[in-house]
Amino acid sequence: MNEEMHKYFTPPDLKAAKKRGKEEVSVLEFDRIPEEMRRIGEGKKYLIKTYGCQMNVHDSETIAGILEQMGYEGTEEEEEASIILINTCAIRENAEDKVYGEIGRLKTLKTEKPELLLGMCGCMSQEESVVNRILTKHQHVDLIFGTHNIHRLPHLLFEALMGKEMVVEVWSKEGDIVENLPKVREDGLKAWVNIMYGCDKFCTYCIVPYTRGKERSRRPEDVLAEIRELARKGYQEVTLLGQNVNAYGKDLTDREYRFGDLMDDVRQIGIPRVRFTTSHPRDFDDHLIEVLAKKGNLVEHIHLPAQSGNSDILKIMARKYTREQYMELVRKIKKAIPDVVLTTDIIVGYPGETEEQFQDTLSLMEEVEYDSAFTFIYSPREGTPAARMKDDVPMKVKKERLQRLNQLQDAISRKKNEALRGQILEVLVEGESKKDPDVLSGRTRTNKLVNFRGPKHLIGQFAHVRIDDPKTWTLSGTLAGDERIGQVGS
Repeated sequence: MNEEMHKYFTPPDLKAAKKRGKEEVSVLEFDRIPEEMRRIGEGKKYLIKTYGCQMNVHDSETIAGILEQMGYEGTEEEEEASIILINTCAIRENAEDKVYGEIGRLKTLKTEKPELLLGMCGCMSQEESVVNRILTKHQHVDLIFGTHNIHRLPHLLFEALMGKEMVVEVWSKEGDIVENLPKVREDGLKAWVNIMYGCDKFCTYCIVPYTRGKERSRRPEDVLAEIRELARKGYQEVTLLGQNVNAYGKDLTDREYRFGDLMDDVRQIGIPRVRFTTSHPRDFDDHLIEVLAKKGNLVEHIHLPAQSGNSDILKIMARKYTREQYMELVRKIKKAIPDVVLTTDIIVGYPGETEEQFQDTLSLMEEVEYDSAFTFIYSPREGTPAARMKDDVPMKVKKERLQRLNQLQDAISRKKNEALRGQILEVLVEGESKKDPDVLSGRTRTNKLVNFRGPKHLIGQFAHVRIDDPKTWTLSGTLAGDERIGQVGS
């Protein structure tokens, strides 16, 4: 890496991250776009390709907001774009491989259109090995920036457009909180709202505490003001986001205000549905359960990642709870919210996982009866403690375990959905089905996908749908009686 690049790039320091303390987190206001950049995008288009979690989707909405303030318009066509940004995910190896493939593929377009500005941002950008690989193997990339300095995009674009060098600015500092960032939300129906950033859990398989920094909560008044504004604009659903959303408020030094308090306040705002993701079982306290049990606009769907059903594996993962503690939490939630729908994340084939330990995960699935699960084969991520462990479960065994896990989950999902046959459910109609434009599709309060035939004017509204044909992953039904249950902006 030459000196020109090096001054912009500070790789995350894993030891320092582990020791991080209570350094002051600044709350900054997003500056207006600098004069020289305000009209630079007029007549030009941008394309953002997003990989990974909702946090990345939300970051892309912010990046789009900044670009549109600079005059750019969005496009889905690569050939039309003057700027292509790839917003990346570092959770799994195959996500990284896809990004490298995409960057390689775009080299042809860059050769044909040298004025095209090609950039990479997101979690992969925070990894030193990734930046080094881009610098040596993909020199057609013009711009790399990280997760902590999105608000600097106008300045970085200016440097990239005016200079000949690749612009690399990645901060490993813990990141501040920047308020008033512009956003281009994908529809006027559902919105994501970041309530906190970063994670302090340091699960041994996870790179997020290094790529996203320490836990830092936005001020409650800023979060509530954003949600009230979304309600005023007629949004029907808001999802509160955080890498570990229910740790919200632990770092607020000037007040005693936790995630349960925030949810209780959000409950009183006129948004029909409120969700949150992702929660960590260790931070799921009794007060939060009590507030969620009040229902109203707080939906009865909780994503509660278990990762494994075996206490020894959980310990190696540094999840900081046992199987028994997890099951006790599930029992409390089900008692307070009898119709709750639980979903989870599971990793199979963790270093050292025996057949017996895997059986514990299967039995956990049977006991909890999740409605659905995101299931993964373990793959080491460079820079995590697990990457130094012996990855001793053969791939053949990992695949076979994943298959058994998925077969069990499919059977449970099918059973859960079958129980909904004949029921009339409230569906927020999102649009036409991807497979058939004559079919509408939307989601229930518990986030289940429902397909039904109905008039197009129902898009963006609530409809009551009778479930006639439950499948493993989706529900099919018929529009019931009263079509107009609720309407955007009503």
